[in-house]
Amino acid sequence: MGQAREVLDRMTEAAVGMHDVDAAVELYSDDAVVITPDVGTVKGHDKIAEYWHQFIDAFPDAAYETTMKLESDGRAVDEGFFVGTNTGDMTMPSGETVSATGKKVKLRSCDIATVKDGKITEHHLYFDESEFERQLGLSS
Repeated sequence: MGQAREVLDRMTEAAVGMHDVDAAVELYSDDAVVITPDVGTVKGHDKIAEYWHQFIDAFPDAAYETTMKLESDGRAVDEGFFVGTNTGDMTMPSGETVSATGKKVKLRSCDIATVKDGKITEHHLYFDESEFERQLGLSS
């Protein structure tokens, strides 16, 4: 296992497995960039922590079910499912707060992390935002 694989595994376990956003954020470089389908580009530890908190706080039972892992040239790729029950309020990209729906989601996702010197410098998250909202009952 290479460094990129090890760091992405640790970040996923910290953020989604242990719900420890602080430990997850420590695995990002100071100038890290996270690119997401819902809010776009997120830069810096404070904003990355804020982004992770919106999921962990809204889905306190969240888990990640990995279906495939790859690593090549300093990048690690995970494909799988984010699974959780929405029992906490959630802030949408628009800034609107949505009350907990009580609905369970199982959302296919893919993460690509570039790792240099033991830290994530760039992290791309891919998921279907429309499917996420549909499973929450927020759209049809």
